[in-house]
Amino acid sequence: MRTAFSWLLRLAVVGVAVLAVWLVYLDAQVRQQFDGKKWTLPAKVYARPLSLYPGQLLSAEQLQAELKWADYREARGADRPGRYYRDGNSWVIYRRAFPFWDGREPARRIEVELRDGRVYRLRENNADAPLIRMEPQYIGGIFPAHNEDRELVRLEDVPPALVAALVITEDKAFFEHWGISFRGIARAMLANVKAGRFVQGGSTLTQQLVKNFFLTNERTLPRKIQEAFMALLLELHYSKEEILQAYLNEVYLGQAGRRSINGFGLAARFYFGKSVKELDLGEVATLVGLVKGASYYNPRRNPERAKERRDLILGLMADNNVISDAQRIQAQGKPLLTADSNRAGQREYPAFLELARAQLQRDYRLEDLQTEGLHIFTTLDPWMQHAVEEAAQRQLSALEKRDASLKDQLETAAVITSVDGGEVRALLGSRKPEFFGFNRALAAKRAIGSLAKPVVYLTALESGRYNWGSIIEDKQVSVAGPGGQLWQPQNYDHKSYGKIPMVDGLARSLNQATARLGMTVGLGQVADTFKRLGLSAEVPPYPSILLGAISLSPFDVAGMYQTIASQG
Repeated sequence: MRTAFSWLLRLAVVGVAVLAVWLVYLDAQVRQQFDGKKWTLPAKVYARPLSLYPGQLLSAEQLQAELKWADYREARGADRPGRYYRDGNSWVIYRRAFPFWDGREPARRIEVELRDGRVYRLRENNADAPLIRMEPQYIGGIFPAHNEDRELVRLEDVPPALVAALVITEDKAFFEHWGISFRGIARAMLANVKAGRFVQGGSTLTQQLVKNFFLTNERTLPRKIQEAFMALLLELHYSKEEILQAYLNEVYLGQAGRRSINGFGLAARFYFGKSVKELDLGEVATLVGLVKGASYYNPRRNPERAKERRDLILGLMADNNVISDAQRIQAQGKPLLTADSNRAGQREYPAFLELARAQLQRDYRLEDLQTEGLHIFTTLDPWMQHAVEEAAQRQLSALEKRDASLKDQLETAAVITSVDGGEVRALLGSRKPEFFGFNRALAAKRAIGSLAKPVVYLTALESGRYNWGSIIEDKQVSVAGPGGQLWQPQNYDHKSYGKIPMVDGLARSLNQATARLGMTVGLGQVADTFKRLGLSAEVPPYPSILLGAISLSPFDVAGMYQTIASQG
């Protein structure tokens, strides 16, 4: 008897020791992750900011579009950031605060007057302003493997009604328990039985945070035990406010293509096109409803189900004196409206993002781009990008109308650069601008054909032996290759035009005249001109390069021609 008791005592001591060691390990894990950098924040990539100044070319159509893409809402008086008001050619814009690359700028209420397609007057605080920047449009992120995205918020910036609704719905005893709540579990079971359906969960907010932040969604008893102990440890070391703020930024609230929407800050922007501070009661209740099931209660995909959940939460808020019955009735009477999920302020530009990412990786580690929350400011012009996308769709539609068999079979790419600085202003990698995949603007290499001819004529002009009026010959060419094969280019109409001014050879894109001119000035010299125009690809000194038998991407060609356009 004593021997058995002795063994049981020893086992108990060993068990307590193992439990103590395990708890020390869990405690270290909790404190290390929660004290350090809590989240891997992807780099946010922005377009160029719209700079407003007197004399600037700016149509009312463009200004309206750029405000819409930046999630500005029209409201008389424009009394808060993110609002604007238009009266004819006069605009009042309450620009949001924004952390620009040269420092954070506060919110600014500005007046803009347009005349004849230009900014005529720009004022702030009843005084003329020389220059004001609008905040740039978000165009995408550089995400880690899990593709989580979030917009961090501080607890003090979150509407009290949202915090109250979250606590009432998910964990009414949050400010009373120490991480786990047996009373909460019992109350949830009773509420579910009374309702005849699942209306409350038994896990505390702290347990939910532990599951999302430290653990997995695995539903096993050992995992639940670990969750409970970690919740107790979290409550031991951190205040309720710290835990609540972490939860507000961690919780999963939806999916936008490849990226997950985490936290109420980003969810407010994604679903309603506004900051979390600007949410009304109905929107607050809608977002809180997503905690129970982000896909099931998605207000875009399942509006009726989401509205039912919203109204239930509004009822709970009224029952617990968070809002009055009048506020509940008013909020429940409003339709459930969300911002367009495909609006420019939330869509991504994958072709341009690929270019930005490739260039950034020359100076930054990919890990830093994916985790450090960097703000990347680029040269993309949303208005120009919009024009390119619309032009591409019009042209593709026109071509497909000529031949029904071409429907959805044609592809396209486009690169637009500024003349002086060489910045990429617009980039289209596919007929589907939001397609993540093969980027034709950067990777589709094709023989450039007649696009090579200006290089030949530029080489001739630089030699000093030719000018545009110089007489050159357009007649048959025959060059023997190493294997005895003959290179015999012809003009498009199979005719020869004899002696012509050099300018006609380029203007009429004559193959024979161009080939003869290139052979005369020298293949090596032409190849060297390609390189001096910025081409990094190898250019073999073969006669065929004179007529474009060299494969380049649209981006390569744009860079080459940009050098010519900027006069070197």
